[in-house]
Amino acid sequence: MKKSLSKYTSRAFFALLFFLLLAASGCYQTRFLRVPDMTEIPVQGLVDEMKQVDIVFIGEIHNEKAHHEIQLSLIRALHQAGEKLAIGIEMFKAEDQDSLDRWVSGEMGEEEFKKVYHRNWQVSWSQYKGIFMYAKENKIPVIGLNVPRKVIHQVFKNGFDSLGPSELKELPPGLTCDVDAEYEEFIRSAMEEHGHMEDASFKNFCEAQMVWDAAMSQKAVEYLRENEDTMMVLLAGGGHSWKRGIPAQVSRRSDMSYIVILPEVSDKINFESITTKDTDYLWVD
Repeated sequence: MKKSLSKYTSRAFFALLFFLLLAASGCYQTRFLRVPDMTEIPVQGLVDEMKQVDIVFIGEIHNEKAHHEIQLSLIRALHQAGEKLAIGIEMFKAEDQDSLDRWVSGEMGEEEFKKVYHRNWQVSWSQYKGIFMYAKENKIPVIGLNVPRKVIHQVFKNGFDSLGPSELKELPPGLTCDVDAEYEEFIRSAMEEHGHMEDASFKNFCEAQMVWDAAMSQKAVEYLRENEDTMMVLLAGGGHSWKRGIPAQVSRRSDMSYIVILPEVSDKINFESITTKDTDYLWVD
């Protein structure tokens, strides 16, 4: 495993990304802030700091093109610095890893891959195309982290205990709805957005969220244990990338070091209320 982030200064982390974004896109209004003091990040030494951790989580709103451009800028910065990378993604199920491997190796063309992509993910291909093309052009492994949607739906409807042996063998053991008050509030808000506010269903909804986060964390940890000279840039929705999501599950399963970067997207993720329990870095427009 890589050295603990606590032994290094993190303030350089977003500086190079900031510089790359400015140079590449002319996007001068975005500011990258270090939590908890909310200072803008200087440029010097950024790539060296990124190379000290095992996983860099970058949250997103799935249909926000600017978020994917920031993700790609970070991936490019690390790759150009000589870091051996893998890109972990929520957008593909682990069972479709063979298709991802064929894409990166050049054995699958864009039109065929787009069909596989849409089988896994409903957001427009144009949102993620730049990331997938860069991975293919530079032979950067892309790792599908997600579980079959039918598993999530089953847990949501009937709870974790309803899963059979074949489904359980793909998941970490002992999953329960063990969350703090802030994460419970997040889950209840998500339930409200989905129109499922019956008290009787909260446990199932929470267990489904735990299955989602824990399974993706397990896939990431397993990959990095098998590829110890590799770091992972992990792309997932803001709720999963939030420190209480996949990162917390990574900590339960390993001693891997990571940093979390979230966009300012709501009243819960903003520079006035954010803390280091939520993220390490925040970008704001």
